[in-house]
Amino acid sequence: MNPPSPLNPPKTLRQRLADLRGPAVAPRPLDARALAALAANPGCGRRALLDGAGVDKTVLAAALGSPAAFGQSQFAIVRGNSFEAKVKGDGGAELLRLVYEHLGAGPGGAAGPPGPDALTPDLTAAGPQGRAARTALALREATAAGAWTLLDHPMLALEVAGSPAYLEPDAVVVHPDGRWTVVEIKSFPMIDGAADAAKVGAAARQAAVYVLALETTAAKVPGAEVGHTVLLVCPKDFSNLPTAAPVDVRRERSVTRRQLERLTRVEELAGALPEGLTFDPACSAEELTEAVSAVSAAYAPECLAACELAFHCRERARGADEVTALGRSVRGELGGLTTVEAALAAAAGRGAPGSTGPDGTGSASGTPSDVASGTALDLASDVAFDDPTAVALRYAARLRAEALEQAPARIRPKAVECPC
Repeated sequence: MNPPSPLNPPKTLRQRLADLRGPAVAPRPLDARALAALAANPGCGRRALLDGAGVDKTVLAAALGSPAAFGQSQFAIVRGNSFEAKVKGDGGAELLRLVYEHLGAGPGGAAGPPGPDALTPDLTAAGPQGRAARTALALREATAAGAWTLLDHPMLALEVAGSPAYLEPDAVVVHPDGRWTVVEIKSFPMIDGAADAAKVGAAARQAAVYVLALETTAAKVPGAEVGHTVLLVCPKDFSNLPTAAPVDVRRERSVTRRQLERLTRVEELAGALPEGLTFDPACSAEELTEAVSAVSAAYAPECLAACELAFHCRERARGADEVTALGRSVRGELGGLTTVEAALAAAAGRGAPGSTGPDGTGSASGTPSDVASGTALDLASDVAFDDPTAVALRYAARLRAEALEQAPARIRPKAVECPC
């Protein structure tokens, strides 16, 4: 391969990602919710590349003909913003009270309750990079001051797959002892002190991403410590009054960190793509389908609740007869059998990885009618299959056939009562 001439210098990663988005498309920033979903499926290079390039997956899914059918309603957004404003009103006095009440004053109880002298620094700056730098400076100053400090919508930076992601938690509270606490404000209710477990789990995974980002900044600030217990603030019962509960996110933090470390770097994914490939929504559906298919995906039914491209990926997985459409657990159990047809063939004794038929040709014979009658299963029992998954499928198929044969004998005929 000839080296690039001075007239055609190699493109930087920023230019390459801009070409992938489209020349007139602004990048869509990553948020903690997207990062949590990305960490839950680290093997999906498609999502890693699209999120790293700032591609708007909602617009892309609509252009592909498989629009995402989920999202927050406008009513929920307005209600959430109204509740958050109520919680942070009066200089964040109620929010700081909840933090002190549920997370205490630190070791020895040296710190008193927050008063009207609590600090609320201004975090205004130009652009996400400027806001992240201003937040880091405010955290350093608050830790050195040793006073209760509330940071409203700070901007945190976290490197994901080789590119920076800028995250904006609802609030971060700096304790007088140097602890930093992430506060998540949600609009779903907490009834009798308990909230919906699925929603709390999603909030915990989202908060774990903020904790990881804060730890990057805390490593450069003397005396700072990021708390692994976040505060979840929700409406109490069916009112609009705030209540809170501490949530331990150590497990979610460890899982998220491990999964994010497994992500393939964006430059590696972009470098493997053919020149000229783009996800510009202005392209035709056929061009976009070809472009999306050039990036490997790891579809699972769980993607339907977290990824805008899930419906497109499900359609492609079903069309290719992939076992991933049946779920991660089934995919894991089937091992090297990647298609439904291959799994059914292995169960019928008609072929499996490493199998040999009685004539040494590599496949045991058997038609669907033979399978129904058990002929193929009997033949497969005499065949040596090296793959343990094929052996287990063959054994399960035999048990099923035997159960179906014995079922009529086990069913007792119901006595017909005389209608008179």
